[in-house]
Amino acid sequence: MGDSAQGRVRRTFLVVVDESEEMRAALRYACRRARRTDGQVALLRIIQPREIQHYALIGERMADELRYQASSHLNEIAADVQHISGTAPVLLIREGESSEELLKLLRDKPNISVLVLAAGTGADGPGPLVSALTGRLAHLVRIPVTIVPGTMTDDAIDALT
Repeated sequence: MGDSAQGRVRRTFLVVVDESEEMRAALRYACRRARRTDGQVALLRIIQPREIQHYALIGERMADELRYQASSHLNEIAADVQHISGTAPVLLIREGESSEELLKLLRDKPNISVLVLAAGTGADGPGPLVSALTGRLAHLVRIPVTIVPGTMTDDAIDALT
């Protein structure tokens, strides 16, 4: 986003924020890497569109409420990110299908350097976003993707970074 003291472009580590427990592992990893490399963290919350309502006003109010909730969630996390990484995060909200919106964001924001995701810990596999971006959509990702095991503890992440 900006230049660091040495005149080089800051590395931006993007984390997709959701309600999963494993997201915390990706977040901690990104924060620690940002601190070690004089980088910054960007937080992306993707809002899934609701079904079209019969009354436009109701649908608009529901969308406003979802945006408000997403903003509140990002702001709650932002304090932790600033404490761990040493810099305030960039907060981003997009509406639409997760992998599609993420790929659009990566096209729109060339300053994002690394995408950090956490693999799911359940029997369902690594999660839909990890599966899509390492499978059928891998050829569309223009930056490195770091996948953090969702079961990693803070101590294990700290030992790596």
